[in-house]
Amino acid sequence: MLNSALSIIHDEHRSLAAVIHGLRYLVREMLERNAKPDFGLLWAMIFYLEEFPEKMHHPKENAYLFARLRQRTHEADTVVAELERQHLAGARHVRDLELALGHYAAEMPDGLANFSAAVERFGDDTLEHMALEESTVIPLARKYLTGEDWVEIGAAFSENGDPRFDAEADRECRDLFSRIVNLAPPPIGVGPARKQ
Repeated sequence: MLNSALSIIHDEHRSLAAVIHGLRYLVREMLERNAKPDFGLLWAMIFYLEEFPEKMHHPKENAYLFARLRQRTHEADTVVAELERQHLAGARHVRDLELALGHYAAEMPDGLANFSAAVERFGDDTLEHMALEESTVIPLARKYLTGEDWVEIGAAFSENGDPRFDAEADRECRDLFSRIVNLAPPPIGVGPARKQ
């Protein structure tokens, strides 16, 4: 169950990173090539960044992976405390993205510059956060967690996870990710090519 649980966590990190990279790509296209913004796609991406990590992924990490690690060792206490602090700050960072996109959509003179800066901050923070989890927490979890711990973590992160987490919301996040991929133009998705 260890490999199954870790595979799900890594897949979720990859999906989140893909949306962040896609968002950065779109912003660069708007800045460098004066591409017309697709506000429907941009809002869908930010909605995903709010729904998936903030309501599904991070709470499961806190309740299962981090909690079990704390039970098994104090070696991870400092890094887990920092990651939990970052999880708490995540909602504020998504709100900053929403406000910046709203500012841009309202055609404020500095809208694109502010939105670009918010996307870069959010992307940097989130990618550093996931790198810390994968370089520090995952190796410690491999070292200290038991087979039973991994079964519980795997079940929580899988479709049939803990009833405290809504399986329908999990499915909605997957559907939203698929919609983003289908809306986004190449090279970040399979949607129609962008018109300049």
